[in-house]
Amino acid sequence: MYLLGTDIGTQGTKSVMVNEKGKLISEGFKEYGVITPRPSWAEQWPDVWLEAVVETLAETVAKSGVPVSEIAGLAISGLYGGSGVPVDKNMKPLRPCLIWMDRRARYETQWVKDNISKDVIFGITGNYVDSYYGFTKMMWIRNNEPEIWNKIYQFATPKDYVVYKLTDELATDYSSAGNIGGVFDIRKRTWSDEMCSLLGIPQRMLPVRITRSSEIVGRLNREFASRIGLLEGTPVVAGGVDAPVAQLCAGVLSEGEHVAMAGTSMCWGSVHGGQYLTPGLVSFPYVVYDDQKIYTFGGSATSGALARWFRDEFGRYEKEFGKNTGISAYTLLELETGNIGPGSEGVIVLPYFMGDRSPIWDPDARGTIMGLTLYHTRAHVYRAMLEAAAYSLRHNMEEAIKVGMKLDPDCWIVGGVAKSTFWVQIFADITGFNMKRLSKDVEAPFGDAFLVGLGTGIFDKPERIKEWVDFRPLITVNQENHAIYNKYYEIFRELYESTKGIMKKLAEM
Repeated sequence: MYLLGTDIGTQGTKSVMVNEKGKLISEGFKEYGVITPRPSWAEQWPDVWLEAVVETLAETVAKSGVPVSEIAGLAISGLYGGSGVPVDKNMKPLRPCLIWMDRRARYETQWVKDNISKDVIFGITGNYVDSYYGFTKMMWIRNNEPEIWNKIYQFATPKDYVVYKLTDELATDYSSAGNIGGVFDIRKRTWSDEMCSLLGIPQRMLPVRITRSSEIVGRLNREFASRIGLLEGTPVVAGGVDAPVAQLCAGVLSEGEHVAMAGTSMCWGSVHGGQYLTPGLVSFPYVVYDDQKIYTFGGSATSGALARWFRDEFGRYEKEFGKNTGISAYTLLELETGNIGPGSEGVIVLPYFMGDRSPIWDPDARGTIMGLTLYHTRAHVYRAMLEAAAYSLRHNMEEAIKVGMKLDPDCWIVGGVAKSTFWVQIFADITGFNMKRLSKDVEAPFGDAFLVGLGTGIFDKPERIKEWVDFRPLITVNQENHAIYNKYYEIFRELYESTKGIMKKLAEM
């Protein structure tokens, strides 16, 4: 049998087909953009995701050449959709979804801090409050768009909206529910009556059905079976938030194992039994052993987005050359940094180009370049941006270590950034952890495909994922570089503390 997995990302959707042994058969990808009507605002219309899912699945199925009767099912993971898609009773979207990187809910965040005890919200949800979380974004819509709020039937996460369109079934999984924050009881694994009441978010606006990530939530309807090229009635499995599904694709099931998912943004995390909850990081149920294990992660708003922004704004020659030669613009930019050592000869970048999530939780933080002289070149700034993402990863790791989390000396790294050996070496040298990369660049869709196997009974237990996973040679820490980076990291931390007040003033202006 064959298994389909699809991940709806912030800037693109990818689908894969694998066989029961985890061998990649075919794949499809479609890129799209984010609507940013104001600084620190970010939203997307859900039908962009729906069309991308349909197109990439159709491409994947067509390329595979396998009989559709041998396709066991599909599962879909997705970006953290923040507020979720507000839909009316006909499941028609009422406005774009306020996605994870949207930071407009400043007033709502402060209101929660002023009116609800930290001990209460953290004690129930395992999380604190920030404009990152979906519940503050829901409150923003209520406070600023009452004409829309009064029409809302429910909020559906990006992948849950797509699953509904494919199956006519509305549900969510435990990881997606937990990541909304404020209204989810992390211990009872359900919506909190108390928090919904305190926050003014009617529980009727939240999905009634919460399932395991490996549960079959519905079956493919006639319309989309025809468009994708699958059989009507093909099982559709719940899936989950992209970060823990990407964690699963690396075979992570136990405490100590940890993974950095480095794509547009960075999510780094580990799993545990619930003893390492901290308001400095984000926690919600894992996508396997959903009733037992918690996934705790730190998330920085930018990772690959830094390199992409630099390429688009300052690397137009490399982009054009790459189109003509097939050589990646990123590879060309990396080659230009070849003679620049650790620390970019005194240039430090703060990577907060969209504010940031953990552990600083500051929507007003801004991208900063420090240390420039007339000696420095464009290449110094590019390397400093790559280093900035790694400094941010180290900062999140230290937040977990602070609450007692024990981390293995090797860190898995998945996502688009993992394709760059040069950048992954920087991650190793800055964090002090060796970096392990999967032999296949499949990330979250690979985990989705495995969830199909669990949900349809092809696999009897989550441990079978270990049979799918193999790795490229380990990228080990260069201790000499690590010693240099230790000094720069201290300056990186100090630079934010010294400038955050100025950043706030700029944001307010």
